[in-house]
Amino acid sequence: MGKKSILIIPERCTGCRACQVACKQWNDLPAKKTKFTGNFNSPADLSAVNFNRINFTEVPSEKDPIRWLFVSQRCMHCTDAGCMKICSTPGALTRNEEGAVVTDQEKCAGCHLCIAGCPFNVPRYGKDGKLAKCTMCADRIPKGMAPACVHTCPPQALTFGDRDELIASARKMGYPVIYGQMDLGGLGTMIAFKDAPSLYGFADKPAINNAIIFWHKFLKPASWLGIGGMTALMALHYFGIGPKNEKEDPEEEKCMCQVPVPTKEEGKHETQ
Repeated sequence: MGKKSILIIPERCTGCRACQVACKQWNDLPAKKTKFTGNFNSPADLSAVNFNRINFTEVPSEKDPIRWLFVSQRCMHCTDAGCMKICSTPGALTRNEEGAVVTDQEKCAGCHLCIAGCPFNVPRYGKDGKLAKCTMCADRIPKGMAPACVHTCPPQALTFGDRDELIASARKMGYPVIYGQMDLGGLGTMIAFKDAPSLYGFADKPAINNAIIFWHKFLKPASWLGIGGMTALMALHYFGIGPKNEKEDPEEEKCMCQVPVPTKEEGKHETQ
């Protein structure tokens, strides 16, 4: 199998959230209680039980009083993945044959370093202290099935297939630049924007923090060799977070002590 990708076309998205439901059902994720916070985002953020969500953005419009922008937020499956660079446990984050970044919760040490390594603020941890995120339905693709969210999307705002073919298709549809085509080595989740990515809440030029690159190239190999492992971690903390600022008066310190959704049973008979 060649490298596969998901292509998101925001202009087609109706905000129905069928992809969210499909993701939960296929991955056996529980519901999470939410409340109205002044906008229509539900859930308000990704979590260990919400691998994918539709972000609702209101922007001014010349034709209408308001313009709605919908876009799916999820793991972008970077080729040059910051989470994989900084991961402290071999095998906790790996890349499969299709190019997706896959998690192994049994090997995850719960160090939370991947949070600092991700340019898209995706990693989330559950109550068990383990990383949980979108894996691009790594258990469906080898069986010839598309990811559950793609299979369910009514307006086909999500498409899945060969990465090069998706890029060529997006260009034919009039998208001269595909977000993620070249960024971070090429993203496994690409977006066909007609407007600036920043209008949708995405960085125009996503990049990995320089401290993560320094860790990956110099400090991580040293720690694997057993040479200055603690020094390496201290240096990463210094460059990534900064030095600790001591307070002058210690007495002032305080202790911060209705869409068809595929099921796994149905998936056995489903073809891509």
